[in-house]
Amino acid sequence: MDLRQLEMFKAITDAGSFTRAGRRLHVSQSAVSRQITLLEEELGVQVFMRSGRRVFLTEAGKTLLKHCHRIFRDMEEAALEVAQNKQSHRGSLRVGGGMSVCTYLLPQILKEYKTRYPHVQLTVTTGTTEPTIQKIRNNEIDVGVLSLPVESQDLQVRSVFREEMMVVTGPSHPLREKRHITPRDLASAPLILFERGSNTRKVIDRFFEEQSLAPDIIMEMENVEIIKPLVEIGLGITIIPYQSIVREVEAGTLHFSRISGHRLYRELGLVFLKMHYLPIPLQRMVTLFTEMIPTLQVVPP
Repeated sequence: MDLRQLEMFKAITDAGSFTRAGRRLHVSQSAVSRQITLLEEELGVQVFMRSGRRVFLTEAGKTLLKHCHRIFRDMEEAALEVAQNKQSHRGSLRVGGGMSVCTYLLPQILKEYKTRYPHVQLTVTTGTTEPTIQKIRNNEIDVGVLSLPVESQDLQVRSVFREEMMVVTGPSHPLREKRHITPRDLASAPLILFERGSNTRKVIDRFFEEQSLAPDIIMEMENVEIIKPLVEIGLGITIIPYQSIVREVEAGTLHFSRISGHRLYRELGLVFLKMHYLPIPLQRMVTLFTEMIPTLQVVPP
């Protein structure tokens, strides 16, 4: 088993066929087939199931793919570490995060990062927690800014930010005048919440379970920018981080309240692969978050 065989194996899993993998690697389809046959003979198992022109991973193939990602990450890490001894101010950094994080938190941090390290190429990808974690594992993203908890033996997590979540109503909603809303007020109101399964949503679900209440959830969204206008026109109320509504509160288009006797918080953290050596661009992003978060956090009155 050699690196060229693993490169062809990964290209097939990415492209979905031997022919397209050959085009990507600029080799013939027969050359790809030959190397995969040699690989399977050496391993003593099939790594692909063939169905017409499509191929699918066997269980053995899925196991090999997991190790394949790790091998190519190690190669990239080695190359980075060697190269950074010569070019410590260059490189690239791929950042992923949820829509609210990318809208309200990342821009100022990325602006400062680009000012300090103008030769580092920055890219940003939005997405929910699970897809972002998978991209981190697949070496498609270097660091995710995600709602915690995130627990996995192959990932490193640095908590950086804790923000309070508020009950948010539109300007004509009867609850807008109440600075403190009771849990039963929430249970009787139509709710527009983050999608089920997200860590932010889990905070809310846990609260209702503790109160033994069955909320009236009428809509579930992954994007806070979709939730806000729906609340503003009076379709329902929501529970979202205060950081995401500062402008609307100042403009009077949204109102916020706390839940009487309860404080709800979500925690954000930096998530990246566990490595013996962190690439310098990633080291600098971790340091910059630590420096800047205290100045960026908006504390609700």
